[in-house]
Parts: sequence; structure tokens; C-alpha cells
Amino acid sequence: MNAFTKKWRDLKHRRKFAKVGKGCTFLGRDLYVEGHVELGDYCRIREGVRIKVHNGAKLTIGNRCLLSWNCLIEVTESVEIRDHAGIGEFARVRDGAHLIYGTEAGWRYAPSFAEPIVIGEYAFIGSASFISHGVTIGKGAVVGAHAVVTKDIPEFEVWGGVPAKYIRHRTKDLPPHIAEHAEKLLKEQGIRKDRRTW
Repeated sequence: MNAFTKKWRDLKHRRKFAKVGKGCTFLGRDLYVEGHVELGDYCRIREGVRIKVHNGAKLTIGNRCLLSWNCLIEVTESVEIRDHAGIGEFARVRDGAHLIYGTEAGWRYAPSFAEPIVIGEYAFIGSASFISHGVTIGKGAVVGAHAVVTKDIPEFEVWGGVPAKYIRHRTKDLPPHIAEHAEKLLKEQGIRKDRRTW
């Protein structure tokens, strides 16, 4: 992408947000944003992202967050994505749902409701996963690809599956082969500095 195209896309996409921080990058021409969305500093939004925020609701995205290809976020009340969080490609985040219990009415006629979602700092939501209403994802937590999250996930835990269940903590009580692999990579590469020249 040449400099002119990048500038034009940035200008075009920035106008879709209620607030845009400095240094945000919009990678791709296809970005749909409707409603009140506040974007922090140095965020990256990739091709095909869809954001729908209903009237009176709010989506807040912190600093240095990533929304990857074709992810969808629908907000009926409130979704907060905190600093350095990443949402993988084709992931779905929805704080609203239709009542399915206590009635025989079809989804179109049953009451709907919403409960806020919080995705913590440095959390990563894997590809094609689904984050349901009322869920809090803790700091540094990882959600495996294709998981369906219906419960809160504590800090630094890895969850996966349908429905998502606890797999292990990221640093505590690791099996020997995982601990050895982590130790080897950390010794060889260390903790990377921020890859972006922001």
C-alpha cells in the first residue's frame, strides 16, 4: 500500500469512530463501524472488521489493541477491551442475547437482554471464538481458537473448547515439556520489545 492510499484510508476510517487515539492503523478498505466506538492510541484494525453498537451503548477499545481480520463485535449495552488485548480473526464478541428459557416463543418474539463484557489487558481471544454476554476475561488470559466462552476467565489462564473450560495457568504448575519449551524460547529470544515502531 502506497503512502497516499494509507493516508486516504486512515482519514476515511477515522471518521467512523466517536474518538480515535494517535497512531492507529487501518489495514484494508473494508471496515464497518456503526454507533459509539472509542479507540485508544496505536490500535491496529485489519480488513473486514464489523462493529455494531446499538443506540445508548458503548464500545471502548484501549491502547495498542488489535482487531484482526473479519472479527465481529456487537454491543447492546457495554463492551470494554482493555490495553494490549488482541481479538483474533473471525472472533465474535456479543453482549446481548435472546431469552430461550421459560418461553416457547421463537427467538424473534422472545425478550432480549444484555450484560457487559470486559476483555482484560494483554488478553488474547483466539481465532473464530465466541465471547458471550456478561463475561469478564482476565488480564493476560488466552482463549483458544473456536472456543465458546460463557463464564469468566481468571487472569493468566488458558481456556478452550465448547463450552470453554480451564486448560492450565500460563506460568504455574506447567508440565515439564511445556516449562522446558518456554525456558528454551525465553533464553534464546527473551521478551520482545514492541514490534511496532510507535
